[in-house]
Amino acid sequence: EGRFQLGWPRLSASAVDLFRDEYRLPILPPESAALLAASAEHALPLLLLLGLGTRFAALGLLGMTIVIQLLVYPGAYATHGIWAAALLLLIAHGPGAWSVDHVTGWDRVQPAR
Repeated sequence: EGRFQLGWPRLSASAVDLFRDEYRLPILPPESAALLAASAEHALPLLLLLGLGTRFAALGLLGMTIVIQLLVYPGAYATHGIWAAALLLLIAHGPGAWSVDHVTGWDRVQPAR
């Protein structure tokens, strides 16, 4: 009742309504956009917190930030600029010493030359 049964995360009708009525993203249907955004908003910060796939998670959040800035709230450049700067720092420098990436050595993997 009032919830879409699309799997994790469970989306309320009001979440989908936001994408349909306020955000109005091009290309994606509101149901798909809401599901993708909610999944990314839950999973990617958790990955950053753990330091697992840090650069990947930061790149995903940076992509979301750019979409939000360009298509949803273009007047929020100050906030989105701060978010983008922090995410770019993580992409450039990678995780810290207490991250899963560091402990496993994944942050030291170099591309083949």
